[in-house]
Amino acid sequence: MRTSRLQLLAAAGVTVASLALTACQDGTGTRDEGASASQPVASAPSDASSQAPEESASGSGGNGSTANGSTGSGGDTAGSGESGSGSGSGSKGSSAGKGSAPGGSDDAPARFNPCNGSNTSVSAAPVSRPVNHMLITVKNTGSKNCDLTYYPVLRFDEMQWVPQPVEESKPQAVVTLAPGESAYAGVLLSAADGSGSGGATGKKLTVGFQGRTPNSDGGPAAIPSLPAAGVYYDSSLTVTYWQSSTDDALTY
Repeated sequence: MRTSRLQLLAAAGVTVASLALTACQDGTGTRDEGASASQPVASAPSDASSQAPEESASGSGGNGSTANGSTGSGGDTAGSGESGSGSGSGSKGSSAGKGSAPGGSDDAPARFNPCNGSNTSVSAAPVSRPVNHMLITVKNTGSKNCDLTYYPVLRFDEMQWVPQPVEESKPQAVVTLAPGESAYAGVLLSAADGSGSGGATGKKLTVGFQGRTPNSDGGPAAIPSLPAAGVYYDSSLTVTYWQSSTDDALTY
């Protein structure tokens, strides 16, 4: 009886063991399915890391496919477009300005109009200071500006030589006279210490004008009146360049 029970218990144990083994196999399969389900989570970092270079590339190249990358690239493009448009319109504006410049009167060369005996009045008068000096005054009597170039070419009576200019008196620019304005030239008639030679008394003075180049003809000469007694001069006779003031003309 006891043996039968033992056999029954043994058989039951084998059955239970078999069932347990079967259950363990099924559990293992269930666990396998659980592990399989969790694999996508485990592989997600791998996918993210595989996209990182693309994002990095899009960030460095500015051509990424992400929304933010596209917006950034579009913004840069729009900015460049506006800048280009502004630059283009600026260039057109400057071109238009240059186009109109040659036609403007400001860029046209100034027309040379010499002062001479036809558009001025000329006077010549000895002065007390400095001694042995005479002042020549030229006044523009015309309706336009005129230019006094270089120095007056003086000639007393039938004098055969031309008085030399005082080079130290050469101005920085040509003296231009508006209508009604005057310019001046100082004349050293004779040496104060008597060192000059060939002294003579002039009764007639001719004042010649120069043109655009030295010693060129500037137009009609002028013959100003002299004192009745005439003007004494010698080999020291010199003349200044045309000046804008009497003080400058009588400095030399």
